[in-house]
Amino acid sequence: MTDASRERVLELTGVSKRWPSGTLALDGVDLAVDRGELLAVIGESGSGKSTLLRLVHRMTEPTTGTLRLDGASLHAEPPVALRRRIGYVSQHGGLLPHWSVLRNVTLVPRLLGWDVERRRRRAAELLTLVGLPVEEYGGRFPRQLSGGQRQRVAFARAFAAEPRLVLLDEPFGALDALTRVELRRELRRLHRRLGATALLVTHDLAEAMELGDRVAVMRRGRLEQVSTPDELIARPATDYVERLLELLPGGTGR
Repeated sequence: MTDASRERVLELTGVSKRWPSGTLALDGVDLAVDRGELLAVIGESGSGKSTLLRLVHRMTEPTTGTLRLDGASLHAEPPVALRRRIGYVSQHGGLLPHWSVLRNVTLVPRLLGWDVERRRRRAAELLTLVGLPVEEYGGRFPRQLSGGQRQRVAFARAFAAEPRLVLLDEPFGALDALTRVELRRELRRLHRRLGATALLVTHDLAEAMELGDRVAVMRRGRLEQVSTPDELIARPATDYVERLLELLPGGTGR
């Protein structure tokens, strides 16, 4: 696909963020996510990856630069309205504990005014896709689920309102190793089935290489390289990227 034929869903241009303490968390970041792409952002603690996600979700505002969703400024509407068009999965899922699985999944469609039948049909479809059929799990509460099951519900909720963009903030970080592997496969399958556009932030290089159509490597608030996993392995752009790739099993990617 050529640059001219790509449909840019998310664009960051010259984005910087300096905290009141004076710390420069992001420094002139230019980044785009294309329609249907899962872009994985990898970096150490303090690299700026979490700040980047917070800016896109309007949890904080940039010091300089512009952020655009579907060609329009992220600041063209109130944060609450924007978030209803963006799916979000945190490390701990963020399910409402006093709501059933079905009610959790239908939260945003309800806020958007979908009729009852449409939102129930969408929830049933997504819960089936994540292996939690609504007939068996729809009436359960988060406390009645395992950690992996809660995160599957969180994935279903994030995709429920057919969002233009899904943000994945270390979504496997609180899970045991075996469940992480299983959930990574689930997410990859879900993303491909739904053709969704997603931005994944992770500190796990193997995870980024497995899930990302492209991988953005961050260091000290700047982008070191943005490439497909195969290109990253074949042509690391900096010494830092080359050293990072040595951490993969066998020094190779997927």
